[in-house]
Amino acid sequence: MPYDPGNIFAKIIRGEIPCVKVFEDAATLAFMDVMPEADGHVLVLPKEAAQDILDLSADGLAAMMATVQKVAKAVDKALTPDGILLKQYNRAPAGQSIFHVHFHVLPRWEGVALAPHGKVMVEATRLEPVAAKIRAALT
Repeated sequence: MPYDPGNIFAKIIRGEIPCVKVFEDAATLAFMDVMPEADGHVLVLPKEAAQDILDLSADGLAAMMATVQKVAKAVDKALTPDGILLKQYNRAPAGQSIFHVHFHVLPRWEGVALAPHGKVMVEATRLEPVAAKIRAALT
């Protein structure tokens, strides 16, 4: 299946759909997941059009991973979780539901279960205060 430039992440990258942005540079974008599995759930994606990690160029992968690490460090500093979970799905049978490659950065606290993946949407007003803490930790 070829890359679909009409997917929701492509539209977010182009600014056609709003997001609660955490970080952006020339090659990547990080924003709050509107269906968070945990408070502070951030998505990191390359701006390069790639369905999954198998389609992404080496430069795109390097840029994405640098941003994943930068965001994970900021989430750790801002929210002081007990751990950080990184998740990345490739193709529908592996759980991928949006076909633009991306990583999930999830803070984890001992004894706190994750919410179901992609099930409950929250308002941007609830995400913004957490995003502001993460953005502040980037500097």
